[in-house]
Amino acid sequence: MSNLTATTTRDMNTRSAPASRADTVKNVSELIGRTLLSVLFLLSGLSKIGAYAATAAYMTSVGVPSALLPVVIATEVLGAFAVILGWHTRIAAFLLAGYSLLAALIFHANFADQIQMIMFLKNVSIAGGLLLLVGNGAGPLSLDRRRSR
Repeated sequence: MSNLTATTTRDMNTRSAPASRADTVKNVSELIGRTLLSVLFLLSGLSKIGAYAATAAYMTSVGVPSALLPVVIATEVLGAFAVILGWHTRIAAFLLAGYSLLAALIFHANFADQIQMIMFLKNVSIAGGLLLLVGNGAGPLSLDRRRSR
């Protein structure tokens, strides 16, 4: 048997072999990571619905029109679901990363207050994690992967 045939046969066997433990850990880690990145947005969006008037007043107090609140809620809730499910993940993660950076700049730019500085850095860090999703995609346990088959 030639080297080409042996290589092709080995490649075919590798492709049909069940996923290794490392692959399983990687796939599940990606799903859990997406979920952990997104749960903050999901809970935040849902809490804004429950405290609509107070959130609108707070937005107005920092110069953000309260008319944008429905867009904010939709971005948080729908973006979170999209990332958790792995549906159009790169787009949703990009939008949530931009949203996180804007929120950091608008609501947490008072670096004289240590809590605000930590909140700012939290938002920047979350944006970094979301940008990793933009670059790498959602992984195998996602609707994006199902769609691509």
